[in-house]
Amino acid sequence: MRAVARVDLDALRRNLEVVRGAVGDGVGICPVIKADAYGHGMWLCGSALAEAGVDRFCVATADEAVAAREISSEIPVVVLGALTGPELEVAIGSGAELPVWEEGFVDRVERLAERASGPIKLHLKYDSGMGRLGCRDPERILRMADRIAASDDLELEAVWTHFATADDRSDPFLDEQLEAFLGVVEAVRTEHPETLAHAANSAAVFREASTHLDLVRPGVALYGMDPFGRDPSDLGLEPVLSLVSWVGSLRTLEKGDSVGYGRSWTASGPTEVATVPIGYGDGYRRGLSGKAPVLVGGRRLPVAGTISMDNVAVDLGPPGEAEVDIGDEVVLIGGEGEERILAEDLARLLDTINYEVTCGLSARVPREAAGSR
Repeated sequence: MRAVARVDLDALRRNLEVVRGAVGDGVGICPVIKADAYGHGMWLCGSALAEAGVDRFCVATADEAVAAREISSEIPVVVLGALTGPELEVAIGSGAELPVWEEGFVDRVERLAERASGPIKLHLKYDSGMGRLGCRDPERILRMADRIAASDDLELEAVWTHFATADDRSDPFLDEQLEAFLGVVEAVRTEHPETLAHAANSAAVFREASTHLDLVRPGVALYGMDPFGRDPSDLGLEPVLSLVSWVGSLRTLEKGDSVGYGRSWTASGPTEVATVPIGYGDGYRRGLSGKAPVLVGGRRLPVAGTISMDNVAVDLGPPGEAEVDIGDEVVLIGGEGEERILAEDLARLLDTINYEVTCGLSARVPREAAGSR
């Protein structure tokens, strides 16, 4: 096996308990398992979360809804993303709860209701300021709520929104969005008092208790990554994913010898270099070239030269110093001994977010359960 992503299911379960502790009793937990559980493996993570007892699964696509229903036929699945005509039919066939924000889409759902086993539950999205999906007009929201509630084939399950800046504690826009949303929730519940409300992503869960409402939609926090891009341990979270490979080759280079495309790295003197069979084809990004560390034998060592599609070179220092053998494990994300490399660390090197680091791991990296199953 060239490389593997080890998924610590015990850490996942402990992170779920951290989230539960943050929101308290009476608030439903609806894990977001889209994008293959943020690169961690939907089946592995979804199965563990189902056993731990969650209220719903949240996904982005119709195919993800089908996959989530295969994990559990008992846990409701909410689709959060836009659906084309064919995708809508797939989502309805899976029994998923659907997002709506346009009158015409409500009509389309109702026309397809005969394919469902019962009334189709709808989550009516209000755009409180994200500016992507949702209806921005509170009056239209109220009309759609009435329209859905009046149908025998549809059921108004929830009204919801999404925050644009919850992960920036210094930005007050979350407060503006929440105020606008709560006004819409109050107006909808005046006529339809059983309607649920949900808004909080991982960042909002930890930032502002008034966002919790009836349900929360944690994603990145469950996978042990910090929604604010800092050290997850500050929130009591544990990274779930470790990315490991192994030493495939060892060679000694002389002063002036180079490694990799473009000769971006040359040896300043006799240097031992390890070649590790992982690269940007596996999702270990080329932008980490010359920047990222890896862990070998508990030592923090630098990537040497340009990362290629299938290989990474590691500078082991003067020959014999590192005491490394072919077959030794190389940790690219995770911990070994006293050292650790977080997804947040790589995100900073790439000028991106921790979500993208794990979501970017390709399908040729198998996900393997660690911890109890």
